[in-house]
Amino acid sequence: MNNISPQLQNQIAQFQQVQQQIQTVATQKMQMEAQRREMDRTKEELSKSGGDVYKNVGSLLIKADGKDSVLKELEETLETLEVRVKALDRQEKGLREKFQTLQESINKAMGSQ
Repeated sequence: MNNISPQLQNQIAQFQQVQQQIQTVATQKMQMEAQRREMDRTKEELSKSGGDVYKNVGSLLIKADGKDSVLKELEETLETLEVRVKALDRQEKGLREKFQTLQESINKAMGSQ
């Protein structure tokens, strides 16, 4: 392992860093998708409900101005989550391409030694 060039050591460090970044992005994406599913279920249940509607504000439940205002807020939140998930998808794709390139480069360098 001592005969590895500094350039190859740098590539290996980058490879490991990209691998960690992929894991972080994938975790964030899973969390956002879970939030999106929860919001979809909330929206569905709210559409079925009648009567008063309450919403969380910090640790309090506050009576909402109406079902329509809460539905509008949910729609806006869902749109934001969609944008974030798409951004994370693009970021993950770019990281995976970089990962693949580094992996090929490292394999090539290790094969020539």
